[in-house]
Amino acid sequence: MNIHEYQAKALLRDYGCPVSDGRIVLTANDAKTAAGELDGPLWVVKAQIHAGGRGKGSFKESEAGEKGGVRLAKSVEEAAEEANRMLGHTLVTHQTGPAGKQVNRIYIEDGSDITSEFYLALLVDRVTSRVSIVCSTEGGMDIEEVAASTPEKILSFSIDPAVGYQGFHGRRVAFALGLSGKQIRQCTNLLSNLYRMFVEKDMEMLEINPLIVTTDGDLKCLDCKAGFDGNALYRHPDIVGLRDETEEDPKELAASQHDLNYIALDGEIGCMVNGAGLAMATMDIIKLYGAEPANFLDVGGGATKEKVTEAFKIITSDPNVKGILVNIFGGIMRCDVIAEGVLAAVKEVGLQVPLVVRLEGTNVDLGKEIIANSGLNVIAADNLSDGAEKIVKAVKG
Repeated sequence: MNIHEYQAKALLRDYGCPVSDGRIVLTANDAKTAAGELDGPLWVVKAQIHAGGRGKGSFKESEAGEKGGVRLAKSVEEAAEEANRMLGHTLVTHQTGPAGKQVNRIYIEDGSDITSEFYLALLVDRVTSRVSIVCSTEGGMDIEEVAASTPEKILSFSIDPAVGYQGFHGRRVAFALGLSGKQIRQCTNLLSNLYRMFVEKDMEMLEINPLIVTTDGDLKCLDCKAGFDGNALYRHPDIVGLRDETEEDPKELAASQHDLNYIALDGEIGCMVNGAGLAMATMDIIKLYGAEPANFLDVGGGATKEKVTEAFKIITSDPNVKGILVNIFGGIMRCDVIAEGVLAAVKEVGLQVPLVVRLEGTNVDLGKEIIANSGLNVIAADNLSDGAEKIVKAVKG
């Protein structure tokens, strides 16, 4: 789960990390009041969406102007005007895709005098199963671009969980960034607080870009992106309360509410599978036969008839889906339950596209019998390869 920049900065502040003072704006009427509560003389007006590259982005609507999603203002009135220009308009960045995201929240904060910019992040390293620290002297840039063009400017190392964060980790980062004097101590303390927050809040990613040195020689977190482990959210009701459902794909949101593992993709073949590994194999074989999967959907090993029905509704709500492949290997999951769920969903929402069903495992004969006697136009498949071939042929003719 991701949160907005202003929410991430509130967490940073709670953990003793240096950030600028700021105010959130939800309506145009609040913009001038919010800006007036800050000292100035420079105000930074930031669109709040779950995507990077805001400063280089552009708005679809000409009324929003062409300055991108991060703007500078030199008066309260100008800050309010810039906020009003962005609210309610669609910002397109390299991470949002061409559809963009509507800006429903604006963050106005005090400007900062900057002498240096750095990149700093903590993330879960899947290879070592440890928390890794990544830093670079190239702050304010996409780290992917730095990795591609100047990888020697990136330092990355993991922290042994048996020892945890130690002062030498912070000093290693400080020296890599070329910090000196009081900045070394500040860097050590900052990383200590960031690591503690990362672990205590079950985070997946914490990115400070840029981390700056002000003209006073102090470190400050100028921007922040934070993501949390969805499987650990039950331990953090305070984090769940920060969730902005308007930033999420409606289909993925509906799936999460029914405990379904769903990820929307760009293809035309909808998939309903039990088990993540089998779901990946199903997507691979669809591509092998010349089509593209429209989603990853794992209904899980203990799915009920109602759960399968909801899964089918989510798939059919995608206008890009031109055909559906149901691929079930019944271990814990019974094939007759899947069959009943599929038929219930078809009768409820209708079937406007070809549907191929492959069942194998527990109660497979009963499941096939239920489908065969349904009177519905459902194509049966004997195995995974047969199912993929039939659904691709049905869609592509």
